[in-house]
Amino acid sequence: MSELRIYNSLHRQKEVFTPLHPGHVGMYVCGPTVSGESHLGHARPYITFDVVFRYLKYLGYKVRYVRNITDAGHFEEEGRAAEDKISKFAVLEKLEPMELVQKYTNLYHWAMLQFGCQEPSIEPTATGHIIEQIEMIKTIMEKGYAYEVDGSVYFDVKKYAANYDYGILSGRILEDMLETTRELEGQDDKHNKADFALWKKAPPEHLMRWPSPWGEGFPGWHIECSAMSAKYLGGQFDIHGGGMDLQFPHHECEIAQSEIAHGEMMARYWMHNNMITINGRKMGKAYNNTIKLTEMFTGSNPQLEKPYSPMTIRFFVLQTHYRGTLDFSNEALQAAEKGLQRLWAAYETLQKLTYSSNGEGINEELDNQVRTWCQECPEFMNDDFNTAKVLANLFELTPVINSLKGGQIKMHEISEDTFNGLQQTWKTYLVDILGIQQETVSGEDNKLDGVLQMLIEMRKEAKSRKDYATSDKIRNELLSIGVQLKDEKDGSVSYSLQ
Repeated sequence: MSELRIYNSLHRQKEVFTPLHPGHVGMYVCGPTVSGESHLGHARPYITFDVVFRYLKYLGYKVRYVRNITDAGHFEEEGRAAEDKISKFAVLEKLEPMELVQKYTNLYHWAMLQFGCQEPSIEPTATGHIIEQIEMIKTIMEKGYAYEVDGSVYFDVKKYAANYDYGILSGRILEDMLETTRELEGQDDKHNKADFALWKKAPPEHLMRWPSPWGEGFPGWHIECSAMSAKYLGGQFDIHGGGMDLQFPHHECEIAQSEIAHGEMMARYWMHNNMITINGRKMGKAYNNTIKLTEMFTGSNPQLEKPYSPMTIRFFVLQTHYRGTLDFSNEALQAAEKGLQRLWAAYETLQKLTYSSNGEGINEELDNQVRTWCQECPEFMNDDFNTAKVLANLFELTPVINSLKGGQIKMHEISEDTFNGLQQTWKTYLVDILGIQQETVSGEDNKLDGVLQMLIEMRKEAKSRKDYATSDKIRNELLSIGVQLKDEKDGSVSYSLQ
């Protein structure tokens, strides 16, 4: 098997993955800010890194996967004023801040369960690690890279950039940032415009506040992840992941403050998934084009033509390599829905087949092709987790499976080893690694299946009476509304929704 190669955003190239400690992997992924419902754009990183988590475990690594919950509410982003989002929405919803946090944390966990995402090893919260954040800030101040102004503490970016590579992830140059960063009200106490808050003094109206050596306040956004990752993975660990939109300023600031606190680069491999776009524009609240996950599942958004199941969304995400842009459209989701149905039907068919041979010769060309398609799946996953190519090979194998069932391809045409490898490949890659699960059948689906089974029986009875006009009418009427019947060789009848 070829070595696992990961695209490292730190060096902008694929690199052979070599963990710090043989057989063990530490992975940290920036989790959600639980001030509101998760939307479709949030689904991509958690599905992406769920597959990374699954595949690393499949390779035999013992993985500690840490994914945090941002529940302190403070953000300070380039070009934006500091905002306590959790307090803001708690007031709007007439809830206590931590009541709001619990509400949306529960909803987030529910959505991850629907997507089939495995639970992380540790899920720390920002508010549960205030002490660690304060201690880290004190260390940075002792080393001379942070300063206090009237109860707030800022990281000295200019001093850091003079000795370290600030902008290593995003490729930004400090001088350019200083020229383009606009002045924000209430932040003229900074030494430089590019400096970012490690701790902010809490104004009277601020609901979430904690005591500190600098007075009552709350942590900056960036220090939260640095403190939590260090606590559970150490000063340096293997993989840090998140959306591409977090490269700057969040991950850039994490690198700076962690390097000063611990004396080394916090993570050796940085992975960033690309965005989900709508009509070429990033999906986000700032653009007023988000679709909540609950809306995706129910179809209750004007941008949706119909509801889409969690597995359809997962499949939609994995059909594109994680570093590629994924553009939302109803057409793309409906194509993913049909593709998923086709692959899952082939998987179920394959699991029911058993190998038998009448001693006739193997079709060497077919046998080699099937083995090649199967053997390429681990090669694709080892090439920076290329789920899109894995799915493409499963689609190539689908007509072979259907032909084995239908008899167009005789079982003896492939070897028993190839057949066993075919079964194992589908189970390993479709289910275990890509995390595709059988959809839960709803009450409405049960009713539909019941009606179709009744019509299938009526058609069978008509054929047994040689009433072919009625038999054909049932088949054609169903086909006209998108239900295709197929007479199987064993006498049974299957159907598919077109």
